[in-house]
Amino acid sequence: MSTAVVVGGGISGLLAALELARGGVSTTVLEAAATWGGCVGSHVVGGLTLDSGAESFATRSTAVSDLAAELGLGGNIVAPHPGGAWVQLPEGARELPRTGVLGIPANPWDPEVRRTLGLAGSARASLDKFLPPWLGTRAPLASVSDLVRARMGRRVLERLVEPVVGGVHSANPALLDVDMVAPGLRAGIRAHGSLAGAVAAQRQGVPAQSQDATADAEHGAREPVRAGSAVAGLKGGMHTLVTALMAELRALGVRLVNSTRAEAVARTSSGWVVHAGDKTYDAGLLVVALDGPSAVGLLEAAVPELSAHRPGAGPDVKLVTLVVDLPALDRRPRGTGILVAPQSPGIQAKALTHATAKWDWLAAEAGPGTHVVRLSYGRSDGVPAASGAPARTCAAGVVEAGPGVSDAELFDVALRDASALLTVPVTSDDVLDWDVVSWGGALPFAAVGHRQRVAEVRRICAGTGGLALVGGWLAGNGLAAVVADTRRQLADLVR
Repeated sequence: MSTAVVVGGGISGLLAALELARGGVSTTVLEAAATWGGCVGSHVVGGLTLDSGAESFATRSTAVSDLAAELGLGGNIVAPHPGGAWVQLPEGARELPRTGVLGIPANPWDPEVRRTLGLAGSARASLDKFLPPWLGTRAPLASVSDLVRARMGRRVLERLVEPVVGGVHSANPALLDVDMVAPGLRAGIRAHGSLAGAVAAQRQGVPAQSQDATADAEHGAREPVRAGSAVAGLKGGMHTLVTALMAELRALGVRLVNSTRAEAVARTSSGWVVHAGDKTYDAGLLVVALDGPSAVGLLEAAVPELSAHRPGAGPDVKLVTLVVDLPALDRRPRGTGILVAPQSPGIQAKALTHATAKWDWLAAEAGPGTHVVRLSYGRSDGVPAASGAPARTCAAGVVEAGPGVSDAELFDVALRDASALLTVPVTSDDVLDWDVVSWGGALPFAAVGHRQRVAEVRRICAGTGGLALVGGWLAGNGLAAVVADTRRQLADLVR
């Protein structure tokens, strides 16, 4: 067990290699792409080096901040500008709760919540504190929609939670397992007596003492959480985490092999052999850090039990980044960004991030009047999009941002959406540079019951010996979940 191969050079694969190397294991990482970091990547747009994927991390645990500190980046952790975010509803834009989780408010009577829900909606949501703690927590499985509707009502679900979940997870909250996308929230209801109380506790850094300690420990819910903002970032961008991680791996002597796709693996008497092109790599330990369908496809010949647990592909997501010369945006008309309710007419983006309004360091780099705006497209209704599906056209002749839309067409869509969402006209003449980044199936889909399916996959890996599977399809979306889960799995594997 003194050698290991890690298949996949995204953040989970690189972190797995770090844990192995620090444990004294001679490690090789194989990555099919030419670049490293997966969804924590970068691109240069308008002379600015920007995040091409993840641009922040959840602060519900210290997993990412601890890793950043270990890599010498602790001093670069920054909170977003306190301007807050908005939600686009059919009748117009409203402010999002400044103290919420997944859009669920900690106080239904906060002014911005009341303006969004209306008097009747806030009154219904406030009934949550009078409901028994077992409502929404007793069933072994629950979707985000089930929990929110039962405790706070339909208007909280439709006007706050659906836009946030759609923007963050690209999915319908009726399909998502609440214990995966909001770990510890149901335990918090039992501990604090209400959903609003559980949300407030998570935002204030109070851990829930769950009745299900095993489940919470597996998903990081019992880790200490930070008070204040729900997210943080790194000065210079989240991609600097990958740069620092790569430097540490090289210093530890990890062999990094990119542009090399692992094509097959097999069990041997001493461990594993990985076939990649015309080369083979022998190892006592194997870590597969790929997306779910690819991971199962690679392993199913050697570990047939995994075949029954192949997940569906996540939604295809496209990110359009615009760098614009538009001083009218200096006033931050929609705070740090705006999430879009699915029923909002005429808007195809699911979210817009006003990056220079969100991150002060980026605003300083861009300079006065220059702004970075990022729009995201792609939302799953539970049915994976067909690869190469044709573009769709609305009755009005406007091209919808489906899988078959060209980058040029999507650029035009993004200009229209940005103008509508920011209330400031954004024309092609204002654009200094732009780029489109596509993430095919990059967001794992944590459907109801996902935690149980993950437990079964992990049982199979443990029974096989010398094998670990890591990544978002098992840990859940977001860097905080992936970093914490990868470290737990590798600690077990090295032991």
